[in-house]
Amino acid sequence: MNRQRYGSLASTAAASRLWGLLLGAALVLAGCAAPKQPARQAPIIDRSPAPAPTSAGAAAPSSPVIAPPGSENAGKPGYYTVRPGDTLYRIGLEHGQSWRDIAAWNGLTNPHLIEVGQVLRVVPPGATPAATTAAVTTQPVTGASVQARPLDAAQAPATTPGAAAGPRPSAASAPATPADQPAATAATTAANGDAITLVWPARGPLLYNFDETRSKGVGIGGRAGDPVLAAADGRVVYAGSDLRGYGNLIILKHNNTYLTAYAHNQTLLVREDQTVRQGQKIAEMGSSDADRVKLHFEVRRQGKPIDPLSLLPSR
Repeated sequence: MNRQRYGSLASTAAASRLWGLLLGAALVLAGCAAPKQPARQAPIIDRSPAPAPTSAGAAAPSSPVIAPPGSENAGKPGYYTVRPGDTLYRIGLEHGQSWRDIAAWNGLTNPHLIEVGQVLRVVPPGATPAATTAAVTTQPVTGASVQARPLDAAQAPATTPGAAAGPRPSAASAPATPADQPAATAATTAANGDAITLVWPARGPLLYNFDETRSKGVGIGGRAGDPVLAAADGRVVYAGSDLRGYGNLIILKHNNTYLTAYAHNQTLLVREDQTVRQGQKIAEMGSSDADRVKLHFEVRRQGKPIDPLSLLPSR
């Protein structure tokens, strides 16, 4: 009797353990199948200082705006406001001044460091801007004033056709220009007393005419290495390649009114601040920053381009 009872209890205990194991396994499986809850992110706390309170309708204070140098002179005669793309060299060309002079008038130590909106003096200190914009008239020279004659045999240089003539020995002597080229047949007189007499800067054919909005000068053809001559006495105010579109460029200042520019050269034979004579070889023709060998020649009157053919002698 006791043995039967003990066997029954043992069976009951084994069954209980079995059910316990099954229940535990079921719970484990249920836990694996349940979807995972997303991890909770830490809250984002803004620790920046709160803005200062302002009165109703008042705007919050902003950082002070620093005006470009010279802005107090904006719009005044004799001053220029720098625009995008400007360089000191181009500003000098456009206003008929040496870039070195403009740098000195404005206390610039580096010509490459100018900023948009900066206002620059482009006339000499103390000069009256009205005087720099006086009207200029063009008139032909009478036959008695200028005579075209060939050089004497002793004076003529032994050069091949197309070679440059040498510089004039003195201001009183005739320009050392080729025998078949007249010394000059045209001149201009400015209201402020400045005058200029030009000769052709190269011998080649005319490639294109003056256009105030496009070419701003004339094109003269030739071969690489052909001489480029100074069209008049003057001082070299620029010799380099910093002006985009002009290649190796020389700019001569002849007086307070006139500049001449010689672009696309192969070789430059003069330096800045050098004095040159009319007919002197200053460069060799080339194709720098151009699609062909040529000389691009400009005449600037108080910085404004004018037609060189109105001043050059007829061929």
